[in-house]
Amino acid sequence: MEKEYLIKKWLDNDLNPQELKEFKQVDDYNDLIKLSDSLKQFKAPNFDNDLAYSEIQKNISHKKSTKKELHWFKPLLRIASIIVILLSVYYYTTTLDTQIETFMAEKTEVTLPDDSRVNLNALSTITFNKSKWNTNRNIDLDGEAYFDVEKGSKFNVNTTLGTVTVLGTEFHVKNRLNYFEVVCYEGSVKVISKNIHKILKPGDHFLVIDGKFIAQKKEKKIKPSWLNNESYFKSIPYKYVLSEFERQYDITFTTEDIDTNILFTGNFVHNNKELALKSITLPLNITYKIQNSVILLNRE
Repeated sequence: MEKEYLIKKWLDNDLNPQELKEFKQVDDYNDLIKLSDSLKQFKAPNFDNDLAYSEIQKNISHKKSTKKELHWFKPLLRIASIIVILLSVYYYTTTLDTQIETFMAEKTEVTLPDDSRVNLNALSTITFNKSKWNTNRNIDLDGEAYFDVEKGSKFNVNTTLGTVTVLGTEFHVKNRLNYFEVVCYEGSVKVISKNIHKILKPGDHFLVIDGKFIAQKKEKKIKPSWLNNESYFKSIPYKYVLSEFERQYDITFTTEDIDTNILFTGNFVHNNKELALKSITLPLNITYKIQNSVILLNRE
């Protein structure tokens, strides 16, 4: 099996028993173990592969004067090459972020390195670093997600409109354009959004729309409704209802004479477009016409 492949899997702590057995047979096994211990003192971002290679080449040219000197230099060259490989792989594996995204009309569940779970709603993205997870439980969220967090070190969900911090709990975060919502279902969470700081307990609701904090009553549901393929709204501007509908059904609305700032209370399902359309139009006396993937809305 290729040496570089085994080295990379070793650095990732991802060797299976057979691969580990083969790795221990590698000629440079002992050197690799020693180098691995030494590498912990290196700061990978400051390592310059090109410079290191250039220095090695200079050394090679100086050692070519006699055959005896060249033989003496071969072990050093081999070790130096291993250092370059190890540092390159180490830098790559420790700085590379994992990004998971959903598309229109798609949901998915993600298990994090500590067995915490994240459910992503349609058109949402999370980004995190697996290799640093044990000491840095940070996730960047763009969109909407439900978190079931295992107890442990501080867990941060970072969004463009605010940060949610927990130790171990279940909560929901929605971060869309000019819309930031957090609901705590279990435990407690700390929410920071601009100059607003709140500690949420089970049932507490934090909502900022268009830069304004909006007080909400206690949440009685035990999970977000979208986990059961249904979107629910309570006194939410109609434009945000339409945007969520577009994400769930991969369609576009046109609203010529519709006041999209009017408040809407109601719900729509994610698996029946015709029923869903009636749910968000009939209560407001709005008619609709479907043209391919575009829906025209009009007042009656």
